[in-house]
Amino acid sequence: MRRDALRLLDIVEAARTVAGYVAEIGQEQFLSGGLARDAILRQLTVAGEAAFKISGGLQDRHPEIPWPKIIGFRHRVVHDYFGIDLDAVWKIATVELPLLRAQVIAILAAEFPEEPYGPQD
Repeated sequence: MRRDALRLLDIVEAARTVAGYVAEIGQEQFLSGGLARDAILRQLTVAGEAAFKISGGLQDRHPEIPWPKIIGFRHRVVHDYFGIDLDAVWKIATVELPLLRAQVIAILAAEFPEEPYGPQD
């Protein structure tokens, strides 16, 4: 079983990857489909799955993170793919995910200061 710290790192890595993707494309290209959109949606589902598997205790200690919203979005992408709002996904990828990444890095520093995970940039 993966520990919470590793799940948090999964979220950080997914967010870093998405940031790289969105830096290379614009919203119009994202909305038109293709590999970039598929890759971004995949990374968002990875982040949602990681959030889903983080312990209730850690989630309870960090109510500033919208855990249910992140998990619910993952379920929506996976189970209702054709019903998702792509403009909302773009906003998540470009606005909300960078904020989440910063929050999760802060949680890693607070909850797991003794573990050497390497740079999270």
